[in-house]
Amino acid sequence: MFDLIIDNGLIIDGTGSPGYYGKIAINDNKLSIIREHTEDLKSKSYIDASNKIVSPGFIDLHSHAGLTILGEPHHDPKIRQGVTTELVGIDGISHAPFKTQDELHKYIWLDSGLNGYPPLPANWLTVAELLNQYDNKVAVNIAYILGNSPVRIWTIGWNNKPASKSDINNMQSVVREAMEEGAWGLSTGLDYPPGSYANTEELIKLAETSAKMGGFYHTHTRASLSKKGYLEPWNEAIEIGHKSGSPVHLTHYRQSVQSKGSHLDYLQLVEDAQSNGMDVTFDCYSYPYSGTAISIVLPPWTKDGGPEKLISVLKDTNSRKKMTKEISNDQLKDCWLTNFNNPKNKQYDGKLLEHIAELKNQSVHETLFDLLLEENLGVSVVGLGTNQHTLPAFVSHPSGMIASDAILFGEYPNPRSYGCFPLVLAEFVRAEKHLKLPEAIRKMTSFPAQRLGLSDRGLIKDGFKADIVIFDPKEVKTYATRDNPKQYPIGIDYVIVNGQIIIDNGNNTGILAGKALRRGKLT
Repeated sequence: MFDLIIDNGLIIDGTGSPGYYGKIAINDNKLSIIREHTEDLKSKSYIDASNKIVSPGFIDLHSHAGLTILGEPHHDPKIRQGVTTELVGIDGISHAPFKTQDELHKYIWLDSGLNGYPPLPANWLTVAELLNQYDNKVAVNIAYILGNSPVRIWTIGWNNKPASKSDINNMQSVVREAMEEGAWGLSTGLDYPPGSYANTEELIKLAETSAKMGGFYHTHTRASLSKKGYLEPWNEAIEIGHKSGSPVHLTHYRQSVQSKGSHLDYLQLVEDAQSNGMDVTFDCYSYPYSGTAISIVLPPWTKDGGPEKLISVLKDTNSRKKMTKEISNDQLKDCWLTNFNNPKNKQYDGKLLEHIAELKNQSVHETLFDLLLEENLGVSVVGLGTNQHTLPAFVSHPSGMIASDAILFGEYPNPRSYGCFPLVLAEFVRAEKHLKLPEAIRKMTSFPAQRLGLSDRGLIKDGFKADIVIFDPKEVKTYATRDNPKQYPIGIDYVIVNGQIIIDNGNNTGILAGKALRRGKLT
């Protein structure tokens, strides 16, 4: 007696190979593929997948849901896209380890416009304690990568100062312990203090420690280097990988609307590194909109000391004048703001910063500073940051995979938070034919599993874990747009996590089957 049998569907197994027909039998969270015709198989549950595609569950290597999923564990915006595993702790912003809960709470506060808050004050300190928050308490599997910001806070604090040799030795110890407790590698977000205060040599040493334990380097690169050349942020990442011996993963890799040069230069950078023997991959999202905390536009010195320092800067008249000189008007264009909790500001949710400034009869700079104070830093922004004409080249490149970079709060979140994966299936595959369906599925399943290091997920294969998506290739579609982002996709009928049906004929069953996937341990 099996737990579940899936029958009559076209199985596209995640390898990139064409599909085939057969039965999938699931027992105790393990897959078996049955090709022969048989009538005597029995199961507790049965899914007729006629005219549907059966694929591995999608793996999202860039998620900002590590805190918010604890308050909304059913995770409808992502599970309904077919996502069954997410990597959290990206952009250098992970929420363990910390020495004290006060430091943890301050760090959550500093980046609240990007990662939000858990439902209650965080009560963990170590990586192991954080991972325990997810086991059978959320709808999807959670993998964790260690951000370099908490590593720096642990050793140096919140200030912009170089690490000594002793500091680096201490930071390497923090990396080793986090890896031993289940982290999959090292992440950086080199536009987000205090992790952005690390220089290249410091990052090489930390990436080297991670790599020796089987980890990889996952990076949001240092935008300030683009003043020296538009590829320089990415060249720093390649240098870190080369000198540390670490695999490199370039996250939200694409050509921005402001970028000089050709998108082919970006792709050539990856190919050249691979030709030189390096292990380099990237991910990109499928929408042209960027998204982060609006506080990212503030100069690095404003956060030199942590969130209290930033609050004091925002209150100070002279500091405001200095920031106004340093933040260009171009940085504040095409900025749609969201996540207003102060009742008087809710009227501004989803509006352009420039429009809000007109309504308040202020400059855009003063409006920004006031809103950050009134919202205690937690304002999120959606921007028009990606060249949509060259985006298909990144989505279809064989070294690229799909990742949502989803921020799941505010009334007007980035539409990719609700539609990143089905948009690939509906537009890039079915409508525009930028890539074939088996290759698109590979980019969302086995390829991210390979990058992460998962040895038993990402494929439909005998003995693998039972994370599965069943969708209608002719009907799958997303309606999520910037003006109306909170719309679930259609055509994704079943989503199975660890052998349990979470989306059943389009309905969420409420089952919380997700696990924390710990490096070095059976998943």
